Amino acid sequence: MFVAIMLDPGGIDTAQSLASVLTHYGFHKVQRACWESSEVGVMQLSQLKREIDRVTNYYDTVRMYQYSGKGVFTITELHRKRWRRCILANDDSEDMTQ
Repeated sequence: MFVAIMLDPGGIDTAQSLASVLTHYGFHKVQRACWESSEVGVMQLSQLKREIDRVTNYYDTVRMYQYSGKGVFTITELHRKRWRRCILANDDSEDMTQ
């Protein structure tokens, strides 16, 4: 699955902690606040979210863009220590089977 993560940390300590966590999970920094990986599995993504939750605080925002390759695009956001998710799926069943 392809995952891109956008960071808006509230402080330098959080930014360093997030960079360390993302590097540990195999993400590569592609822009100042954008990290990407195309080798993340579902279980690994779940563990990553727990790690991100552990190192962030109320003032940090993290947004994850996940594309599974099966016509499903998910946007997950951590804002004010609450996770929210929006799932966009292709309605065309022919595309979903490929």
